[in-house]
Amino acid sequence: MNAGLIASLRAQCNGPRDGALLRFSLGNALLEQGEHAAAAEELRRAVSFDPHYSAAWKLLGKACLGGGDTSGAADAWRQGIEVARQRGDKQAEKEMTVFLRRVEKADN
Repeated sequence: MNAGLIASLRAQCNGPRDGALLRFSLGNALLEQGEHAAAAEELRRAVSFDPHYSAAWKLLGKACLGGGDTSGAADAWRQGIEVARQRGDKQAEKEMTVFLRRVEKADN
């Protein structure tokens, strides 16, 4: 099922509906399939469309971490925490703060 969803979402990329939500949805579907690098690439596109999309920053960190890029994950979550603070998105801020602490603790 996810393969069909991914194909459908990819077909819409670079068209009139392309944007942060489409790239977030594609990144999420790829992440569910375990395609961490491809997911991270799409989620980076999502935040380039909308740098204030805190959910995309959160998922980007997860994709980076899943792909073994702890530094990239930490960077994504730091940026995401700042975005969430600016937007008043307390839940996303809390979640990314927990994820960031875990990564920082593991690095020590």
